[in-house]
Amino acid sequence: MSLGNSIRHGAKWVFIGNTGSQVVNFALGLILARLLVPAEFGMVATIQIFTSLAGFVAGGGMGQAIVRAKEAGKRDYDLLFTLQFLIGLAIVSFFFVIAPWFGRWYANPVYADLLRVAALSFLVRPFFNVPSNMLHREMRFKAKTAVQLTNLAVYNSIALSLAYLGYGPWSLILAGLFGSISGALQFSWYARWRPGVCFDFARAGELMRYGLLATSNNVVSYLQSQVTIFILSRSGNATQVGLFNKALSLAYMPFTMISGSAYEPVFRAIAQSADNPDRIRYLYLQSIRLGCIYTYPIYVLLYWLAPEAIRFFYGANWLGSAEPLSILIFAGFFMSIGHPAGALLAAINLLGKELVIQLVNLVILILGMLIAIPYGLKGAAWVVVFSQFVGMIYITFVACQAIRIRFVDIAHAVIPAAVHAIILLVSLAVLEKLTGNVIHGDFLTLAFFGTAAAGIIVLSGLFSPFEAMRAESKKMIGVVRNRLVLAGNKK
Repeated sequence: MSLGNSIRHGAKWVFIGNTGSQVVNFALGLILARLLVPAEFGMVATIQIFTSLAGFVAGGGMGQAIVRAKEAGKRDYDLLFTLQFLIGLAIVSFFFVIAPWFGRWYANPVYADLLRVAALSFLVRPFFNVPSNMLHREMRFKAKTAVQLTNLAVYNSIALSLAYLGYGPWSLILAGLFGSISGALQFSWYARWRPGVCFDFARAGELMRYGLLATSNNVVSYLQSQVTIFILSRSGNATQVGLFNKALSLAYMPFTMISGSAYEPVFRAIAQSADNPDRIRYLYLQSIRLGCIYTYPIYVLLYWLAPEAIRFFYGANWLGSAEPLSILIFAGFFMSIGHPAGALLAAINLLGKELVIQLVNLVILILGMLIAIPYGLKGAAWVVVFSQFVGMIYITFVACQAIRIRFVDIAHAVIPAAVHAIILLVSLAVLEKLTGNVIHGDFLTLAFFGTAAAGIIVLSGLFSPFEAMRAESKKMIGVVRNRLVLAGNKK
């Protein structure tokens, strides 16, 4: 299989995994939203700020170093397991010691118990991460997707069962722990991996040099995504935390499903193409072009239907998420442009420059949030949008310098998607004007505008003046036609 086909094949399976996860989580999240109140979601979101941050430290970025390396053998994987297990043991011990203080800080002793149980997953993560890195290096994304979807069923089954029985925030914490165990067993089976011990400190130093930069970038990037939640949590209003967290997750959903799906295969492909600058430029620009083509229409539709979608799917209790969601959607437009640069800089070992960008963005977020606190969720959402805009400009500039392309090349990659997003937005506005008060109720509104948007996207793509849009529209129609033919043959 050629490199291009390998990327498309890998991206397809990552996309299937991400999309499947988002769809299932969305559907089951509707049930959980009725079994748990926003404050309980807010408690878990607060715990996850700290455990997820520690998760980056536990990985140490060494797994990414193994994936990027030209060669990797059993001793490398044994060394990776040994280092990650020792780091995980230290993290568990740390959380157990600080848990009482954590409970006092939030004036709720339940936080201490939640933190201790959640921390146990760090003893499982090395068994999860190492075989997952093996599959990533081999570009076996189909196997990774199989584990992801199976693990999703395990997690949600446990979470729903415990939530129904009245375990509140414990339902999500315990589901996460047992889900990690399930994933570790599955990854080990697919990779045919058995844990081993290795203390090759010279090789460890090589991995950790790259891993330190990778971890630093991941930590700062994560802090960017969570600093708003953290500052809101210190206000003492768990309901606001839950509402904003829901808005963030919905705003990032299209990006995660589509643009995020290309990160792993593109990162690995660029690492393999280190001696071919033209191929690297092509991969980078194509990842921007396709990411924007597929995400922008979804963001337009989500912007148009945010209140109706939240009220219909999650209930009136969550309607407070609609206003910040309609603002955070603009951050999704910028992330779709800037995110591929992260894969590029990581693959060509320019993580130091990316780290500077991430730190600047984090400072903007912190200062902006301190200013925006009096303006509530709306102010916090605009701070996130502004920081994503600045970060997109900065990291794209660095990427252009690194591989010697111009900003105009980036613009050419984005313009087709931007033009058709505007066409979709104007068309929806015209439809709303024409229908007036004919359509009533959230369900009918979602059904009508969703169907209309799908038709507008297909037609505008087929008759687009941009070749990229026409090509992708034809591919999508071809995929649908083939699926219908297969379905008919089975009957």
